[in-house]
Amino acid sequence: MEETISLKELFQTLKKRIALIVSITLIAMIISGVVSYFLITPEYKSSTQILVNQAKDSESIYSQNEVQTNIQLINTYSVIIKSAAILNNVRNDLKLDMSVAELNNKISVESAQNSQIMTVSVADPDPALALEIANKTAEVFEKQIKKLMKVDNVNILPLADDQENQSPVSPNPPLNIVIAAVVGLIVGIGLAFLLEYLDNTVKTEQDIEKLLELPVLGAITTIDESKEAKLRGRQGTNRGDLVDSK
Repeated sequence: MEETISLKELFQTLKKRIALIVSITLIAMIISGVVSYFLITPEYKSSTQILVNQAKDSESIYSQNEVQTNIQLINTYSVIIKSAAILNNVRNDLKLDMSVAELNNKISVESAQNSQIMTVSVADPDPALALEIANKTAEVFEKQIKKLMKVDNVNILPLADDQENQSPVSPNPPLNIVIAAVVGLIVGIGLAFLLEYLDNTVKTEQDIEKLLELPVLGAITTIDESKEAKLRGRQGTNRGDLVDSK
């Protein structure tokens, strides 16, 4: 019985504070939309791919050990690509007005499991610059790895040159608005229950019983003056009819 009452009170609280919950949710969605569309600078992502594979003669046969060695080297190469030894050359060649740390934050290196291919991605507000940095990073890495590791097992895979025409990868306004709606809804519901918890005013007979721990002997109902006036008017009309009939 107590669970039924608690559930009923819960829905009553939500119903009473529905305007507050909806308002907070809408405000959160509006703020998220304004920030996503007008305040956050869009960023574009361009990528280039690097194949880690030792050059071999046409008569040579690839062994499983050589493939595994190349795959394991990718972890080392991923660190080298983002090192100052590579990024300093990229920054100088492109005459970039940014520090090595800032350039490092723009670059990410990924590789699929058991794959000999690394993907070098660059995010920047300028799609053309992002593509230029990605290509230059791969180019510098291909040259420098021969000196650093004394190996020749890196090849750049050509990609499309029209990556600067793609859509921005961030921000994602629809996703941000949905997240804001969920957060606003949670905050609104939490605030509704908080206000209800802090509200210690007496409104019903049940509140008196809970507060004083005494039974309610009687209650005065609210009198609707409009209904009472109508009732008196009808009674007066009925009496007038009776007088006329006499």
